[in-house]
Amino acid sequence: MATVQIKRIYDPVETTDGARILIDRLWPRGVKKESARLDEWMKAISPSVTLRKWFDHDPAKWEEFKAKYTFELKQNKAVDDLLNIIQKNKTVTLLYAAHDAQYNHAIVLLQFINALLK
Repeated sequence: MATVQIKRIYDPVETTDGARILIDRLWPRGVKKESARLDEWMKAISPSVTLRKWFDHDPAKWEEFKAKYTFELKQNKAVDDLLNIIQKNKTVTLLYAAHDAQYNHAIVLLQFINALLK
């Protein structure tokens, strides 16, 4: 079974990253496409624009954001695409640009994917 992990796209690329997948809808500021060393950019797996703007990384909205994003993921066909990539790789790193490492969509996506993989 593959290992799925998350990290900021601004962190250094490591050989232990495995397949590198950007999971943000918008390209991260200040990152050159060549230096990102991505295997995939899965815009469709990110929260909807409406949900992302509503949440605005406000910790007070975290629990509601998690529930709403999980609901979106349950209906998102991109989840199947991500699962296919995970099945073909030993390690997959989901990359996000958010500054807040505690309250971001990558955490919710990782929990959602890990639950599906069990």
